[in-house]
Amino acid sequence: YSGSVAITGDRISHIGDLTGLSAAQEIDVTGRVICPGLIDVHNHSDGWLIRESNFEPKTTQGFTTEVIMADGIGYAPVDDHTVAQWLYYLRGLDGLRMGDWEGWKTFEEYLETIDGRTAQNACSHLPYANLRAMACGFGRGAVDDFQMREIQRQIRIGMEAGAVGVSTGLDYIVQHFSTTDELAEAMSAMAGYDGLYVTHVRYKKGLLPAIKEAVEIGRRAGVRVHISHLKGQAPGQVDEVLEYIDRTARHEVDFSFDLYPYQPGSTMLNYLAPYEVWEDGPLAAASRLVEPVNQAKFAAGLEAYRLPMDYMRIAWVPGKENSHLQGMTLEEFIEQSGRSPLEALTDLLIEERFAPLLVFDEGDDRLVEPLLKHDLFTLGTDGIYTSDGPVHPRVFGSVGRLFGTLVRDRKLMSLEQAVHHSTGYSAERFRLSDRGVLQGDAFADVVVFDPATIAEHATFDDPRQLTTGVETVIVNGEVILDAGQPIDFPGAAPGRFLRC
Repeated sequence: YSGSVAITGDRISHIGDLTGLSAAQEIDVTGRVICPGLIDVHNHSDGWLIRESNFEPKTTQGFTTEVIMADGIGYAPVDDHTVAQWLYYLRGLDGLRMGDWEGWKTFEEYLETIDGRTAQNACSHLPYANLRAMACGFGRGAVDDFQMREIQRQIRIGMEAGAVGVSTGLDYIVQHFSTTDELAEAMSAMAGYDGLYVTHVRYKKGLLPAIKEAVEIGRRAGVRVHISHLKGQAPGQVDEVLEYIDRTARHEVDFSFDLYPYQPGSTMLNYLAPYEVWEDGPLAAASRLVEPVNQAKFAAGLEAYRLPMDYMRIAWVPGKENSHLQGMTLEEFIEQSGRSPLEALTDLLIEERFAPLLVFDEGDDRLVEPLLKHDLFTLGTDGIYTSDGPVHPRVFGSVGRLFGTLVRDRKLMSLEQAVHHSTGYSAERFRLSDRGVLQGDAFADVVVFDPATIAEHATFDDPRQLTTGVETVIVNGEVILDAGQPIDFPGAAPGRFLRC
């Protein structure tokens, strides 16, 4: 389809042949693709949307909306007892320091802090670990009826304030103690709001059983289900999962998933620590880690982990004294230290306040391709950004890889399909009204790119390379990327808190 797009204020006013119309500003996009603004449905941009007026790694890819507070962990809601715990725990994942807290406590207050502060829109889940920690503390005790009522009350408050739904990260702090029964009961509180249950499933227990648990939770709670960063470890496992999705999951619940176009993953080094370390909260983790019983469990866990030490690379550490470790594999670091894996990694965690970030070599990127082609796929970069270090290239290159390498060069799917699963379908799943589409009266979140040149440049060895080929990005009618260059906003920025 060939045509032009007219924008009036923050909305699209006309589409088609606009010959004879004039405008205060005209952008010549001859030979280019005009598409809706892209929506990143899973990321770790939470802190950077506060710290940056234009978050360059994402806006240069065409992302106009970030769906934040993934994996059941986030900066809100918090109370006087939990705020410092979450700022400490999330340092390596979401970017804020202790001094960055501006006094927000509720979900709504946090999103209002972002509103008008950055170039992109933001909407958010309610992170389940935050809710559970406020009601029950950080330990493994079962949730009693009084605590469950409080969790459900907080869910209703968040949904009324505009949350997408509730996110969980069942391999992470607090929520790894949650049972299927607990989660089904808690999630039922958002059934009347059409909330979405978005879950990092219990990958550590096995992929298919973990997905089946998520479907059971959604079915019992009466809510829609979305699986975060769905990937398998072998072709047979991917086939098994897709067969289950098509034969069962999508018929039992309203189902979808997100994915980024890389097989390797990334998360914090503390992901490898035993769950007992977190029972008194993140600020007590160092003292818990060195307890003999937990040292024994940590050692056993490291030995049993599915990836060898030379498949895990240190991407970032907060301390300048240890910055030379960035880029080393854990095997190289341990060998250099002259100590055992247990001793070396315990000391690194404590010295760097449990914040070191890892990149995991999990195999051939072709493993994700059958999932990317599926009709229930949405694009989520899972991007983790730091100010330096060889982080996972997905935060810089996901769109360039999908639209360029996989669509244009490899013909994995049509460009139209790739765009839809990065825009309109995502908006539909996450209840973003009048976003993700080019049509009259929709919000003017618009991207212009060159389909012949859009490309990834970020690699695992040199990840800090921006995607090229995206020329213009518009958010709520205001240009935020012009001729491929981000525009700084020293004052009010066009990004908004999107209430779902």
